[in-house]
Amino acid sequence: MGLLGVVVSGGVAYLVGKKVNSDFSSVTAAEGTWFYGGSTSWAPIRQRVDPEIKKAHPQFELRYTDAINATPGSGTGIRMLLEGQLTFSQSSRPIADREYQQAQQRGLSLKQIPVALEGLAIAVHPDLQIPGLTLGQIKDIYTGKITNWNQVGGPNLKITAYSRRVEDGGTVEFLVDNVLGKEKLGGNVVYVYDTTDGLRKLASDRGGIYYASAPEVVPQCQIKPLPIAKQGNNFVAPYTEPLIKADQCPNQRNKLNIDAFKKGQYPITRQMFVIVKQNNNNSLEQQAGEAYAKMLLTNQGQKLMNEAGFVRIR
Repeated sequence: MGLLGVVVSGGVAYLVGKKVNSDFSSVTAAEGTWFYGGSTSWAPIRQRVDPEIKKAHPQFELRYTDAINATPGSGTGIRMLLEGQLTFSQSSRPIADREYQQAQQRGLSLKQIPVALEGLAIAVHPDLQIPGLTLGQIKDIYTGKITNWNQVGGPNLKITAYSRRVEDGGTVEFLVDNVLGKEKLGGNVVYVYDTTDGLRKLASDRGGIYYASAPEVVPQCQIKPLPIAKQGNNFVAPYTEPLIKADQCPNQRNKLNIDAFKKGQYPITRQMFVIVKQNNNNSLEQQAGEAYAKMLLTNQGQKLMNEAGFVRIR
């Protein structure tokens, strides 16, 4: 294997490399039915990857599992993994210290395996005329310091900041930790069930703002993704310019600015992880989770995730 680099995450180094033309069939996969779930940001990956895994390994049956009486998300998936409801989980954030501790209390350990990079997109109603937002302005909107669009160069219109709840999704935790500087979401925030709910509300609210995984946001017809700047007016769009307007969609759709994500030009990017439960006897469940991650890290897996709007790390 020719090594191309090293990704360090959560204090663990993962060698980054690939076999030439490696595909799903090059990975050994245990026979059985394996339950998985977690991050809603993974939906585009699941749609592309799962059917191809089934073709390569018919005996490796993947079953997506939602939580009962809980909203889907990275945190929910890790909790279900610890409670034995999932074989492995998918996450859009690293494992939290509290989750490592919970695993330890159960006599287990958790391993996070990075498999891709992606961008986080900020979206508004298509009619809202604003060139973009800085990270500082996004923070002030979601902590309740900015409440009207005229405070950021827009019209005199009240801002409605939509979000999922912190306990539900890795995307929310990522925003709080990395954009809000660990400040709490403000009392002005209106909570939604999931990204579909958030985008629907945004499409009918001229003053609304919402954020989610870029592959879920950028191709949508009824909302507008915003260019983002770390500071000043150096805006970078999460889509390839020029912007395709709502009345041109769905005949044309905005495409992801993968190049800006890859080069680190876009201000809000993050890693995507497969979370595996480890124990001393290298159980079949552990083997299944690691096999799934290995498949995603093959050339075939990286290509499929790239087609789904994520940045390959190999």
